[in-house]
Amino acid sequence: MWIRKRNKKRKSISSRAPLSFCFGKDKYMKEIKEIVAAYEKASKEGLQSALVTLVHVDGSSYRRPGARMLVTETGELTGAISGGCLEGDALNKALHAIHQQKNILVTYDTTDEDDAVLGLGLGCNGVIQVLIQPLQRSETPVALLKKVTASRKENILVTLFSLNERRADHPGTCVCFDGEKIEYLKEISPEIAAALNEDMATAMREQRTLFKNYCSGTTDATAYIEYIPPVASLVIAGTGNDAEPVVQMASMLGWEVTLIDDGRDRNTKTGRFAGACTVKAARPESAFDDLKIDQYTFFILMTHNYNYDLAMLRLLLKRNARYIGVLGPRKKMDRMLGELRSEGFHPAKEQLMAIYSPVGMDIGAESPEEIALSIVAEIKAVMSERSGQPLRDGQDVIHPRGETIIEQRDFLAQK
Repeated sequence: MWIRKRNKKRKSISSRAPLSFCFGKDKYMKEIKEIVAAYEKASKEGLQSALVTLVHVDGSSYRRPGARMLVTETGELTGAISGGCLEGDALNKALHAIHQQKNILVTYDTTDEDDAVLGLGLGCNGVIQVLIQPLQRSETPVALLKKVTASRKENILVTLFSLNERRADHPGTCVCFDGEKIEYLKEISPEIAAALNEDMATAMREQRTLFKNYCSGTTDATAYIEYIPPVASLVIAGTGNDAEPVVQMASMLGWEVTLIDDGRDRNTKTGRFAGACTVKAARPESAFDDLKIDQYTFFILMTHNYNYDLAMLRLLLKRNARYIGVLGPRKKMDRMLGELRSEGFHPAKEQLMAIYSPVGMDIGAESPEEIALSIVAEIKAVMSERSGQPLRDGQDVIHPRGETIIEQRDFLAQK
């Protein structure tokens, strides 16, 4: 059971203010899948490895909490915790942790300009907390990562550590909650478990990541309660040449991609996209029979077949899809909506707001690759609930500081 006496005051990164910001809703799923695959490969080869997790940031950093990296005893890296400036040192510390078989918490302070190693020249200006966990053959946190990637469900991952006591036994990533069942890799003190269960339910309900510090006379634990949504699902109606760069870019981001066409296009039959996505031939009325449509599902209509696109648009509006991108000029969409209204179907304002036509962001795109870039960028902005404006024009920092505020829960004060 993980219980430790508190003997120091909380540092400045903690706060009693509630967390009011949410991390990007499509965080790091591609990286998690790659880490799971790399761990399984290393295990088959008999190699020891360690999981490196960025668990907290106070200030600015290239990557945010939830960034992960797998390190093998031979020095192979999968994933990243920074833009390249911290990986070398983290590798050495991970190899040491593998040798010691002990979880360690490492602090990188990039706010100190007199620090020639980590502060000078990095430009991050933040205090970065990184947890390194040697992976055992049993009770490995990779089992929880694998569970997260196994299905299109929302999940909560909890990583426990101590900011006050560097030599404490940091439990690490040890709890997973999928909305129905809670799975523990390690035994946790009853008072922490009770509070953690409440906070995991809050994180799931509000779809946001939380940072909590649980304090009592005998216990002091910091929890990174990470909300992980399902991977984004992109459904493209159309298998023409202009769909290919969209598939490539979406796949690079780790999105699940499905291509749908009526089956008459030779590209559907040849399976040209099979390596990067699922391809299915279907008429509009049966196109979504086996497809789960949720807030993480995005659609692009680009068949170059007006009647097919119109039929798909009609169905998607009735299913309240979150994003429907329609390739083509504004006149095409006006004509489509006119036909729908003549049928007696009058989309509500919320339904119309889901239509993005002409599809894509205004970046002066001309070639198929540039158009694909504008479309994928627009979907990413919608997914993250961002405006898509240049960062230069923003009035705030890129990542609001409220995202990583640690809320204090003092059990003694509650009694």
